[in-house]
Amino acid sequence: MDEIKLYNTSAEREVYENKAALYAIVMSLEHLERAFAHDSISATEYTAECNKLLLQCKTVSQMVNNPDLTKFTQQYRLSCSAALRRLEVGVPSTIEHGTASGPSGNNAKLVAKTVQDFITTMDALSMNMTSVDKLHPLLTDLLQSVNAASFLPPDYRWKASFRDWLIRLNKMKASDELDEEQARQLLFEVEQAYSDFKNILDSHE
Repeated sequence: MDEIKLYNTSAEREVYENKAALYAIVMSLEHLERAFAHDSISATEYTAECNKLLLQCKTVSQMVNNPDLTKFTQQYRLSCSAALRRLEVGVPSTIEHGTASGPSGNNAKLVAKTVQDFITTMDALSMNMTSVDKLHPLLTDLLQSVNAASFLPPDYRWKASFRDWLIRLNKMKASDELDEEQARQLLFEVEQAYSDFKNILDSHE
């Protein structure tokens, strides 16, 4: 039987190798999500590994023209709903839900960090820094700080708002920018969240 070649040129070979790498990354992320869900890995270890895999996935996806990952997993018959959810959000579960290890509670250091993250994000938007690669890390830091603030009530609605914005940004290219209406809406929500944060903080003094 003649050998079946998957590629004829070095360029075609690179495409197959990159798809294989993407396959491996997605499956690694699926196993990591399941391990964390079953408490088989610490939050610190999970967060570091998840961040690495998310970055690798974004890098390799660009090498294969940013495929629709849902269709990609269906094409190769991958069962990886947890990985797809994590890729949609774009940040580890510890950041999304606030379970990362670190300072918590109503202490001066945490409050100062959260205030700084609010102000930095608002300043960036006010200065029209609206590209994904600028806003995504700022919103990630802000969500992580807000989640760590245990004095905030469970129904503090801005956590879900920031998470939704992260999901939206994660579906865009790093060089993409929010349009004027989107940027204005995001700035409004961050300002309202900051106002609510200060009101809640004042009520605990």
